[in-house]
Amino acid sequence: MNKEIIQTYAKLVIVKGVNVQKGQTLLINADIDTVDMARACVEEAYKAGAKEVVVTYRDETIDCFHYQYQDLDTLTTVRDFQIASKLEYFEEGACILNLISRIPGILNGLDVEKVNKHLHAFALKSKKVREYTMLSKTQWCIAAVPNKQWAMQVFPNCKDEEEAVELLWKHILAAVYVDGEKDPIELWTKRDAVFAKRCQILNDFRFQSLHFTNSMGTDLRIGLVEGHLWAGGSEKTPQGISFNANMPTEEIFSVPDFHVAEGIVYASKPLLYNGSLIEDFWLSFEAGKVVDFDAKKGKEALSQLVNFDAGSCRLGEVALVPHNSPISQSGVLFLNTLFDENASCHLALGNAYPTCVENNDTLSEEDFARLGVNVSLVHEDFMFGTADMKVVGTLHDGKKVTIFENGNFVIE
Repeated sequence: MNKEIIQTYAKLVIVKGVNVQKGQTLLINADIDTVDMARACVEEAYKAGAKEVVVTYRDETIDCFHYQYQDLDTLTTVRDFQIASKLEYFEEGACILNLISRIPGILNGLDVEKVNKHLHAFALKSKKVREYTMLSKTQWCIAAVPNKQWAMQVFPNCKDEEEAVELLWKHILAAVYVDGEKDPIELWTKRDAVFAKRCQILNDFRFQSLHFTNSMGTDLRIGLVEGHLWAGGSEKTPQGISFNANMPTEEIFSVPDFHVAEGIVYASKPLLYNGSLIEDFWLSFEAGKVVDFDAKKGKEALSQLVNFDAGSCRLGEVALVPHNSPISQSGVLFLNTLFDENASCHLALGNAYPTCVENNDTLSEEDFARLGVNVSLVHEDFMFGTADMKVVGTLHDGKKVTIFENGNFVIE
């Protein structure tokens, strides 16, 4: 991809995504294949007035060697400085950008339990760090860049890796509205206004529960917490700084009541969970909890997710994405949740976003628990939306309102 387009993408991510402020420090976590994008983002961040940009690189192939050769004691040892370094930056007001370029299925064949225990140990230790993003205490953003292995899995019929990478670049840029002609920052500003309007419509209904059905067999009713808020598009920090956490994004999301989920849900797309690919799976819920599940591929990884901790078997997010969204209409299965979740209605197992509750800044942990806001060390989205998805909301007076028909919004 030519340098000019990458620079345009980087400017969008810095200005409209993480929205670096003058005098603010930016942390960048970058997968190794994102180096050109990372460099462009560093330059754009300084142009935007950043005080300091700190870049940390990650290599998934090296991660595999760690999982393969390190013993469990070593893998589950998280040193204080690993957490303190990030926490110190956040406490000083830093924001963070994650540039990802993952390889689907790279951990297939490795000891899933070993991987899971490492992730659990790290998540447990880094709880205070994670709060800065889960509570939107600072600006944060996730954006993606292709790599050869990923591109060839998405487009296996390409004649070579270069063609596949070019094609994946094309679809990633289309998903974030970077076409080399129109100003993507202006487009995102207009889209944020559309999201805000749709959120207000849903918030005005004050639904008690939602019922999802489709021809795959999904028949699931979930409750929504009292005082829930629908969010989508840009968010704001407590200081009022706006940012777009996910690039791309097509979702409107809110907080389920973790006590209330009844029925069965069938995944409509594969899930890449920490390097393991889970395909053709379903989950059955009773009283808000996963009571049974299965998968044709990756069942062990799914089991590790469901049993990660006490909250990972319950729901932390419900998101509505119309089937006519641009990413869905592209027909591309990205094998990456950042994109695939924006082509399909989805749910998340694990931690909820407390920012989707009214007066969240005044509520205690006990208040959130009473309302039914789920708590977990994991938050993992999975897709279940289809072209024939129907969503019916029930109001507190028992009245029913159709929200989705044939996969798309019918309330405007």
